[in-house]
Amino acid sequence: MTVLDDVATTVGELRRTVSDLHSQLTKYGLVIWTAGNVSARVPGADLMVIKPSGVDYDELTPESMVVTDLHGTLVDGEHAPSSDTAAHGYVYRHMPQVGGVVHTHSTYATAWAARSEPIPCALTMIGDEFGGEVPVGPFALIGDDSIGRGIVETLRDSRSPAVLMAQHGPFTIGKDAWAAVKAAVMVEDVARTVHIARQLGDVPPIGQADVDKLYDRYQNVYGQ
Repeated sequence: MTVLDDVATTVGELRRTVSDLHSQLTKYGLVIWTAGNVSARVPGADLMVIKPSGVDYDELTPESMVVTDLHGTLVDGEHAPSSDTAAHGYVYRHMPQVGGVVHTHSTYATAWAARSEPIPCALTMIGDEFGGEVPVGPFALIGDDSIGRGIVETLRDSRSPAVLMAQHGPFTIGKDAWAAVKAAVMVEDVARTVHIARQLGDVPPIGQADVDKLYDRYQNVYGQ
């Protein structure tokens, strides 16, 4: 019996889901070439499904998704896992509520990251989605779990599902991979809007009491 036998059906479903979700990154213009990645935790196992490294988005299929343990060791797949696998794994190991992680180099959010500047909570949508400003995480080099440590340190006590890793780009988390992709789409949208607003003049933040009301309503009342 292999490590995948007990969760083979779940892994198969997640391979399809993660593969399909990568099309959302290209649909919303969040990535170029082969950059960026989506991963999903495998419930009930210390495993994740993640994009392979350096494979063109047009060539991604459920079968090309790879399975690793939460330390980034390849468990199943024909390709090497994403170069960001160590960061994803660190998040899963230290934030058990997280079921999906996304990384992009989307233009506007990455521009804020290049400045090491948080996106202020100047729109009701930011209050709704992020519960306050979108924070900046520390500068870290790729290659080990340093980026993952920065993500966890920044988001552990934040309501935001997004962090702008300094001079790198946005990482987002969610209860599942779909929620993490949504956060990646939304952080790029608010990064663009606040940037445009600042070209017109000062952009005042929303007061904390109102942010709390916005966040509570959106998270607990809004939708079906």
